[in-house]
Amino acid sequence: MNAVSGASAGHPVRARSSWVPIVIAGVAAAMHIWKLPEALSYIQRDLGMTLVESGVLLGIVQVGSMLLGLGVSLFSEVIGLRRTLLIGMALLTIGSLAGAFADSTGFLMATRALEGVGFLMATVVAPPLIRLTAHPAHANIAMGWWGAFQGIATFLAVLTSTLLLTAVSWQAWWVAMAVITAATIPLLLTFVAPPPAGRASNVRLATRRVLATVKTSTPWIAGLVFACYTLQWGSVIGFLPTIFDEAGVGGLWPGIVTAVVGGLNGVGNILTGRLHQHGIPMRRLILIGLITMGVTSVITFAPDWTGVPGGLAVQIVAVALFSGIGALIPASLNRIAVDIAPPDGSPAAVMGLMVQIYNGANFVGPIILAAIATAAGSWHYSWIMTGAATLLGVLLASCFLSERQLGLDFRHRG
Repeated sequence: MNAVSGASAGHPVRARSSWVPIVIAGVAAAMHIWKLPEALSYIQRDLGMTLVESGVLLGIVQVGSMLLGLGVSLFSEVIGLRRTLLIGMALLTIGSLAGAFADSTGFLMATRALEGVGFLMATVVAPPLIRLTAHPAHANIAMGWWGAFQGIATFLAVLTSTLLLTAVSWQAWWVAMAVITAATIPLLLTFVAPPPAGRASNVRLATRRVLATVKTSTPWIAGLVFACYTLQWGSVIGFLPTIFDEAGVGGLWPGIVTAVVGGLNGVGNILTGRLHQHGIPMRRLILIGLITMGVTSVITFAPDWTGVPGGLAVQIVAVALFSGIGALIPASLNRIAVDIAPPDGSPAAVMGLMVQIYNGANFVGPIILAAIATAAGSWHYSWIMTGAATLLGVLLASCFLSERQLGLDFRHRG
């Protein structure tokens, strides 16, 4: 039996653990994703990268997640959630430190891929581990904070890199991130309790749980809806400093605006946890988030705001709503993910499957967006990609995700 199962059987893990360090580790892990956008122009200059290569560099960190999500969930079933999280943080540390010494695009991409594996290991096991450590009455709040980890990381990483890169090289920023990530390891060892002795699964039992989960339709649909969100959010936020810079926004402002927009996503996730606590139907929240993202992305990109008085302010407000209200989607899907495994399945496998699906979108999104911008000679047609993702997400959520599946009667509210 795994750690989660052991806890549900009555082991007092919650009394000895805290979910807060897990969220902190998740923020540190996601900062590795978002340390890149503001540094991208410096890396392009140093390594001679094209715009499309930059899109590949933005997305390659997701390759491990695309290919290994279920494999990592199986791994975590065998060795335990906590150990998997610790290994993931160690890989992130090593990858960032190695990346600081990259002298070619290929080597930097390889180190980013290693960081991607570490990020995958952290994000697959963190939600079920939080679900294990959080008191039942606080589960929605705890998962809302977990849903915010990307937005908080975006704010911290982009703002820090915006200010830091005026004084130091991007290589020094990579080293700093390695140090920050390494510091979470003793925090996890101290405040997150190890699983009960003798609770680890053997490979056969773990494989059986993973297969039982994969045969269930709801995790697949939830993962695809999540992908419709990440395809848009990761691409737009990843290129936002470049977009504003090309629009003539000078100095530190592109990075500051991107940091604030990303931070609003974190705030939106936390507030969504409160909405869950009050019983607001999750499918309704998901649909509101998707439709808002579609509309605001059209407002942001389709018109030519260059000669319009106040046009830049309209774009900033639109992209802020795109990020902030879009947070309804990951907060809701992360919340249900830990509870939709079948009785003989694995919560970690649900997360592994969902992560594998939505990180595929995270990988291709920046490449598609960069290709559209390169072909059109501007960012004005970016709404085609975001609009298509919105439409697909709305159709999937409306047709295949019922309130019964998503509501789950809030049985863990307490």
